[in-house]
Amino acid sequence: MLDISDKQFDELISQALDELPQQFVERLNNVAIVYQDEPNADQQQKLALRCDQLLLGLYEGIPLTKRGAGYNLVLPDKITIFKKPILAMSADIAALKRQIKHTLWHEIAHFFGLDHDRIHEIEKRWKVSQ
Repeated sequence: MLDISDKQFDELISQALDELPQQFVERLNNVAIVYQDEPNADQQQKLALRCDQLLLGLYEGIPLTKRGAGYNLVLPDKITIFKKPILAMSADIAALKRQIKHTLWHEIAHFFGLDHDRIHEIEKRWKVSQ
């Protein structure tokens, strides 16, 4: 398994954000993007994660499509990237960079209101076009 410092991991997240389409990244108002080693107990319980499941990222907040006129004075939404599961899936630095970027895109898609079915549909089209 790869082993990189927290500082390096944070830099890879920043690079991935810079590489994503900026018209979407620029709309991430009131969204904190953080990382932690693994999902905490509350996150695991909330998602009913089994011990054999890896969680790479998590969006916590109110998607844009669910916000009404009264949406104000709320805590920031949060996108968490989980370092250890992503490292466990990555054979080398190039794969790590791709996985971080993909995970960020996936969680940002949730912020914009896409569910897993729609996200997977888009990903299938990407694979066909490559």
